[in-house]
Amino acid sequence: MAKVELKNVRKVYPGNVEAVKEADLVIEDKEFVVLVGPSGCGKSTTLRMIAGLEEITEGEIYIDGRLVNDVPPKNRDIAMVFQNYALYPHMTVYKNMAFGLILRKYPKNEIKERVAQAAEILGIGELLDRKPKALSGGQRQRVAVGRAIVRQPKVFLFDEPLSNLDAKLRVQMRAEISKLHTSLQSTMIYVTHDQVEAMTMGDRIVVMLDGVIQQVANPLTLYNKPVNKFVAGFIGSPPMNMLIATIVAENGSLRVRDDAGGFDLAVADVHKSALDSYAGKKVTFGIRPEHVHENPNQIAEAGTSITANVEVVEPMGSEIYLYLDIAGTSATARIHASAEPKVNTDHIVDIAMEEAHYFDGDTDMAIV
Repeated sequence: MAKVELKNVRKVYPGNVEAVKEADLVIEDKEFVVLVGPSGCGKSTTLRMIAGLEEITEGEIYIDGRLVNDVPPKNRDIAMVFQNYALYPHMTVYKNMAFGLILRKYPKNEIKERVAQAAEILGIGELLDRKPKALSGGQRQRVAVGRAIVRQPKVFLFDEPLSNLDAKLRVQMRAEISKLHTSLQSTMIYVTHDQVEAMTMGDRIVVMLDGVIQQVANPLTLYNKPVNKFVAGFIGSPPMNMLIATIVAENGSLRVRDDAGGFDLAVADVHKSALDSYAGKKVTFGIRPEHVHENPNQIAEAGTSITANVEVVEPMGSEIYLYLDIAGTSATARIHASAEPKVNTDHIVDIAMEEAHYFDGDTDMAIV
């Protein structure tokens, strides 16, 4: 397998459209790295530059220590799995999987052995004589992955491979790809716009926005220690609540206060030193929905409670999502299913202030 390195890589399209801006990234041997971000953030362009399907404007790309800027895709020793499967409809599953090896004139016995091994790994051995039109979406995706496996490449590249599948099958297939990585112990780079896929699959996640890498970290670090407001809001479902507020120094303590009177909360001791210099300044107060708790007695606690209007109640089985209005700002709470809040009524929720995040009002960078 192989290490992949991007050094100051840029991609500029005609009209001075900068799709990727000075990307620096090291993907270690045998690592599963996910590129994630909203549409147009540059993640697929980055993957296609690694594959050699897009020319880079500036910078260097190395695969296994070899500079590949001018190396054609077929000679980079990579295999790519696309969103649309790209199977030949007139060929059987066997021939679709073997086609790349046939073009490279591998011995017939070796081709047969490689296809059989890949089919066994993916559980599609009984499908080898079928044509793509006789397969389900999930089976076609397995064939596309199998075609990549038989190549035995140094690097696997996945470009949103599950986006055409239904929700249940996506969950199943992302587990299959994760198991595949464990069994093959290969370097894999995976592009998705779905942050749930990113969180559940990647050893590390690369979060991108407007062609810029925002943060690279393991899933839990991204979730618990986002470097800026964008990462905090993008990672997590439902997303983090973001409330504009002012840090107020009062009687030797710090409070985070909404100018519209929606909340007045006491800053947790663990955050005071970081926020001392922000007294009197605007910040974004962030709190995840799971840290907005049901107040069992519906009695407000000074410094930790908020009274909000319930706009929508979504029963999810073991829990309820509450969509709240806090002085004109929307927020979400995840509470236990035993609660029975009513729509269009005021409801008291408690905030786990020690779990709060704070972001600079000017730069959007994390303070806490």
